[in-house]
Amino acid sequence: MTTKNGNKKNPVCNTCTLKLASIAYRRAPWFRLFREPLRFGMRFLSLLHRVDPSEYEMRTPHCGGCIRFYKLSLKEKSALFRWMNDRVNPLFDALLERIVTEEEIGQAKAYARAASNGDVTPEAAKGWMEGLYTGFKSKRGV
Repeated sequence: MTTKNGNKKNPVCNTCTLKLASIAYRRAPWFRLFREPLRFGMRFLSLLHRVDPSEYEMRTPHCGGCIRFYKLSLKEKSALFRWMNDRVNPLFDALLERIVTEEEIGQAKAYARAASNGDVTPEAAKGWMEGLYTGFKSKRGV
């Protein structure tokens, strides 16, 4: 699904959660026990609602492994997801902020804004995602 004029939707990303989750997985292995069921639930709801992340423009090839695109679509399509997200996301953010540093969060925010604007070179994206572990491989290899 694309916009009415046939173009892909332009996603807004405020924080590179892929990077922050990867850091959190290394520092606090228990964080995976919290995040993975949430990620699985999001993927399950995405199947139910026939979410297609390819309807969004991915400004870097490495963004293809991010569940941001599922989350954006689910916010549009699922009242249940919006209700759950309103309750769980603040807890997720609070836990993540206890594991990663303010500097890392600042870098993740700056990177996400630049990626959303299309201002990240392929070399910079590759460097940013180096050593990244998200728990799964996407179709794009991240």
